[in-house]
Amino acid sequence: MITKKSWKEFRESGLLFITNQFLHIFGYALVYSFDDNGEVEEAYPARVKFRGFGEKQIEEGYQKISKYMMDNAVELEKESRE
Repeated sequence: MITKKSWKEFRESGLLFITNQFLHIFGYALVYSFDDNGEVEEAYPARVKFRGFGEKQIEEGYQKISKYMMDNAVELEKESRE
């Protein structure tokens, strides 16, 4: 089963943050740019020199990913058994 999701939802859930945090280990990141309406215009993997995020971004990212897990725990556990 595949359910298409928006980049906005992916970013707001904290999943982009946690994905980029992992990709930084290898010098990569997912990069996106927005159009005038705030919609993602382009997204692509990129080589980057930085490794990790600042304290504020980490705190916000962990809060988002924790909320995502809390809000989706029942469904994720159910899907793991299908």
